[in-house]
Amino acid sequence: MTFTKTQLALGVAAATLSLAIVAPQAQAAESKAERVADATARKAEALEAQMQQMADQMQAMQAELSRVKSASANASTATAKVQELDQWMASVKSAPAASGSKDNLVAVRGGYQVLDHARGNSNTPLTDGGLLSNNLNNEGYYFGGAFDFNVNNDLFGLMDGTSFAIELGIEYAQYGDATNALTDGTLTALATSDGTTPVVLNGKSGTATDARLRINASPKIKFMHDSKLRPWIIPVGLDINILGVPSNAVSVLNSGLNFGAGADYELFRGIVLGSDIRYHYSTSKLDGTPTDGFSAGGYVGFKF
Repeated sequence: MTFTKTQLALGVAAATLSLAIVAPQAQAAESKAERVADATARKAEALEAQMQQMADQMQAMQAELSRVKSASANASTATAKVQELDQWMASVKSAPAASGSKDNLVAVRGGYQVLDHARGNSNTPLTDGGLLSNNLNNEGYYFGGAFDFNVNNDLFGLMDGTSFAIELGIEYAQYGDATNALTDGTLTALATSDGTTPVVLNGKSGTATDARLRINASPKIKFMHDSKLRPWIIPVGLDINILGVPSNAVSVLNSGLNFGAGADYELFRGIVLGSDIRYHYSTSKLDGTPTDGFSAGGYVGFKF
């Protein structure tokens, strides 16, 4: 019995000793495993950080590559545009210069005129406008020139294709020769000492040419812009009439109105042929000398 207790005591002691020896080793092994796990975790974290850094770098590289491709494409487009512009400039330089639209017009004109009433009167030649020229002819001819200044081609925005212009014109008209009663010997004066012998008032010529000058400024409305054929009208314009032979009251100037219509046709590259008819009206005779009447004629114009 004693032997058994002794053996038991020794076994317990041995087991205790064994535990005392093994426990530190186990603790050491556990501590080493923890250290290994921690190291592994740190390496994994470092590797993950490196991979994230590499991913960021790759993304940055892709963005830079996209930018470079875009810049290259833009540069290519710009280069193509520059080349296209150079080609266009070269073609423009080599092409003949194109003439712009010509809307102004200078013209020479002439034709037939007829007065409503002749200057003279065969019944009362000295009192009815015939003192200085008893011209019984109311028909004659005229010639002159005009300048059309184009203002716009849409009638101030009211009508497309309809031009508004101002015409400035001057024309010379002649209706023939007639007796000048002041110098043909019809009029006499008592200039002798006894006051009974008549003295004939006579110049070197007993005739006078019934010639007149007319200046006009008129608004002109021209239709069918950009067409070769262009009808036009003058609603109302201003006339200034100048008599070559003064009236009985020695007046030579009066004003009036004119109304007209006509048409232009561009024959060839700015060369225009046209015709017109007009009526000239004055509110009163020029101190007994009539100036109203019709005119009709043609003209040749040049656009610029």
